Amino acid sequence: MLRFDNVGLRYGPDEETLRDLNFSIAPKTFQFLTGPSGAGKTSLLKLLMLSMKPSRGKIEAFGEDSSKLGKDAITRIRRRIGVVFQDFRLLDHLTLYENVALPLRVTGKDEASYRAEVFELLRWVGLFERKYALPAVLSGGEKQRAAIARAVIGRPELLLADEPTGNVDPPLARRLLRLFVELHKSGAAVVIATHDLDLMDQYDAARRLVLADGRLHVYD
Repeated sequence: MLRFDNVGLRYGPDEETLRDLNFSIAPKTFQFLTGPSGAGKTSLLKLLMLSMKPSRGKIEAFGEDSSKLGKDAITRIRRRIGVVFQDFRLLDHLTLYENVALPLRVTGKDEASYRAEVFELLRWVGLFERKYALPAVLSGGEKQRAAIARAVIGRPELLLADEPTGNVDPPLARRLLRLFVELHKSGAAVVIATHDLDLMDQYDAARRLVLADGRLHVYD
């Protein structure tokens, strides 16, 4: 699904933030990405979602060399990837329901074909009663759950999540983890960046990708 071959990333003239990355994300796998603050987890996620190009090396995405792809091809591939951003990125002028439904709407689907599915997912993440609220009146935890629902509504082949349980209490964190696990069991590959060791211990079937000193260590 994604393959990194001797990938390095640097910002400006400084030394590389990430270096010598050689690993792959296979279909239908689940992995936690962890490491100390400043290790480069968010930078690695940007490489995984193809929103940033490496300084060196090759990233192969769904069988294609990403360095040789044009803007339209990158957009096509990114539609196969769901992303939960740490800063949520909800659209302020849309209701919670409209934000979650947006990935389906932009593909041209008729609302009648997905309304019930969006409602069901909102119930699952505990936001059904807030479905017509605007982001401005939502708490941080509610925005986090909305961002997760939006990322998974289109059933992506690959889901990337940056600290998806950082603004919720432990019981809800466990419930959201179950949502990610169910998505994985339905056929998606999942990568969750997190500092939460307790969360990782709750799903020991996942492999761990540990960033340290700019290098990635893989523990199956």
